[in-house]
Amino acid sequence: MKTVLIIYPHWVPANLAGVQRPRLIGNYLKQFGWQPILLTVESKYYEEPLDPLMEKTVSEDIEVIYTKAYKVSKPRIIGDIGLRAFPFLKRRALQLIDERTIDFIWIPIPSFYTAILGRKLHDKTGIPYGIDYIDPWVRSIKNQNDFRARLSQFIARKLEPYAIKKAALITGVSTPYYQPVIDRNFESEPEHAGMPYGFDPNDHNIVLHDIRLPWEGEPLCKPWIYAGAFLPNSHLFLESFFKTISILKHERRWDKNIKLFFIGTGFYPAKRITSYAEDYGLADIVVEHRERFPFLHVLNFLSKADKVMLFGSTEKHYTASKTFQCLLSKRPLISMLHAKSSAVKVIREANADDFLVTYREGDTLKDISEKLKPILIALQNVSDWNIKLNSLDKYTSTQSARVLAEGMNKALKRSY
Repeated sequence: MKTVLIIYPHWVPANLAGVQRPRLIGNYLKQFGWQPILLTVESKYYEEPLDPLMEKTVSEDIEVIYTKAYKVSKPRIIGDIGLRAFPFLKRRALQLIDERTIDFIWIPIPSFYTAILGRKLHDKTGIPYGIDYIDPWVRSIKNQNDFRARLSQFIARKLEPYAIKKAALITGVSTPYYQPVIDRNFESEPEHAGMPYGFDPNDHNIVLHDIRLPWEGEPLCKPWIYAGAFLPNSHLFLESFFKTISILKHERRWDKNIKLFFIGTGFYPAKRITSYAEDYGLADIVVEHRERFPFLHVLNFLSKADKVMLFGSTEKHYTASKTFQCLLSKRPLISMLHAKSSAVKVIREANADDFLVTYREGDTLKDISEKLKPILIALQNVSDWNIKLNSLDKYTSTQSARVLAEGMNKALKRSY
């Protein structure tokens, strides 16, 4: 049994999407010959609300070791926990390496700054390390072009080459997420592997009976729900969606009992979902809760909705990790994604593409709205939803853990 040290500053009960990556994969690594040790930060240093229910989703196979971080100052200057915890994570990692036999170090990002730990620990100890791209570090910010976004990308372009130059393994939620990193920074390719977030089927078997649904108290409501962050490159999809509904309302072809719920969208710096709704006269049927909901609450909301909505990105590399949650809700799904997104393949394999709208470069608001109109008309009346969930077996977190284990094994052989 080899040992992998996973460094990720957030952990349960943090209710952040990034926590799912080490959790989902770490739960199953032991099946493939790797004992996971997770080095993280004590929850009292988190800024985000905690979700104690997340404890239900973690395997006992993951050994968790906690360290400290600097507290957030007032006024808030540095919030990123990867920066606040950096010296503490480094010191504790070196102690662990002295005390234990660590065969590999794996660091999912963001927080992007923890990637630098891989390089520093490798230079000091010789232990090979891998960086896992949950999100691209260097990326397009065309919908976030404020000073903080520009500064963040300036720093990213300076730090990423240093952090990943000696990495023995590059992984990510899909190959397009990390391929540009390899092309920019390596003369010969390191070991690399793409594996989606996937899903743990056990999560979807946990039924909560004492939760309040977002549409509670509205007996005639037919709730359509979108759950998760609203992405910088989702704006075209959302606007075309609202524009089409506005047209259908004007033509009296829209069910007045349908209400659109957007939950856990985050405090994004761009135009609000509710602002788009006002632009198209839909303020009375659109509800947005920007705060994150507990993970298991979200799974239960999705399974109890009338319909589920998935808005991806106009960037082709976006994998839409929430695709699996949507499909496993077993509710009819309307999805809008780049035609080359890997999520499109997943949806089609599951026979869930009846209400799929694909985007191709150059598509305009008018083009997408024309595609949407017949789909939204049909979707309002669908009740039977027979999809092939067994097609998702190859995307479970067990398979992602297998891919990571194989990648680490290959990287070890090349390193030694």
